Amino acid sequence: MGLKLEYKDGQTPLSEEDKRGFLISTITTQGELDEFEQQNINKAIQWTMGKKISTEKLLSEDYLIRLHKKMYSEVWKWAGDFRTNETNIGVPAYAIGIELKKLLDDVNYWFENKVYEPHELALRFKHKLVSIHCFPNGNGRHSRLMADLIMEKLYEKTYFSWGGNNLVKEGELRKLYISALKQADNGNLEDLKVFAQS
Repeated sequence: MGLKLEYKDGQTPLSEEDKRGFLISTITTQGELDEFEQQNINKAIQWTMGKKISTEKLLSEDYLIRLHKKMYSEVWKWAGDFRTNETNIGVPAYAIGIELKKLLDDVNYWFENKVYEPHELALRFKHKLVSIHCFPNGNGRHSRLMADLIMEKLYEKTYFSWGGNNLVKEGELRKLYISALKQADNGNLEDLKVFAQS
């Protein structure tokens, strides 16, 4: 692959094996890669629009995998496949399925029993999902889209704004987002709530 990837604070470097899963050999810059990924993500968002979906289906491993595949299948061969390598964040690769099942059981319970307000449920789910780090790449964008879908499909509320800008690009906004995630790692979701709605 002729592409030299540039990793920003909070991003997980791809293994050499995962880099070989790149589908577009003509891309040579990080900016081009970001653009192709965003085009693919936009198609996935369109795929979700206007569709009714049951709670059981939305909050399932099958849907999470299918959504990731829709978001990245035009760019990466491994789209929708759980990672098999260890990364700088996330649970061990062998534990992804176990941790994801626990999370999905939890979020279904939270929803059925109205344990949290809608925005808090969606953000708790998003934070835990990104911390499991199911896939080789795209976990942040995938978890944010899932939080938005929870708000739209389960609660008929609007999406989060996520700072109103592209969080893939390095800058002050991304720093605030990463800082909010680190606070959530320590049990404090307040900064993530503020950021998601800013």
